[in-house]
Amino acid sequence: MIHMNRSRPCARWLLLAAAATLAISACEERPAPAVAASTDWRDFRGSWNAIGTRRTIPLGTNRQASIIELSGTMLLSGSARPSVGFLSKVIALVDSDTGLVGRAVWTDDRGDEVFSELKGEGTKENNHIAGTILGGTGRYDGASGSFEFSWEYVIELEDGSIQGRATGLTGRYRLRPPETGAPKQ
Repeated sequence: MIHMNRSRPCARWLLLAAAATLAISACEERPAPAVAASTDWRDFRGSWNAIGTRRTIPLGTNRQASIIELSGTMLLSGSARPSVGFLSKVIALVDSDTGLVGRAVWTDDRGDEVFSELKGEGTKENNHIAGTILGGTGRYDGASGSFEFSWEYVIELEDGSIQGRATGLTGRYRLRPPETGAPKQ
């Protein structure tokens, strides 16, 4: 316990001001480190868990089509990952004969987005899905790359509620190099 001499009010105020400054600086939000633009490919791996809905229609006796909408979290690892985590949203059409076609948006903690296209076989036996990074906003503007994973449904309820996860998520990306040359008029 710190005891203060009442004859020294100036010292008391200095101590309180220092404590307040420490408390405020501890609460300040530190900006995330910028992802340096580079033409070098950078690898990442991670996990992706999502929940959502699936609406299905039959297309004959042995075929069906579904629209799925998922949202969840994507956590990435590796020293060159674009960010630690993203909120992910996916919308896709799945045909039991022709596979999956979809689009995804990943949003990082700063609100910057990565856009991607998904394609896959889409069957339970062969559910490999490949993604192509189409660009993004903010620090991901002009990004390109690819990723792949297998999708595993963890919960499938009769009301169309679904929960699943990606297994074996790996990928690589690169950012558009900074523009050089004369300024545009």
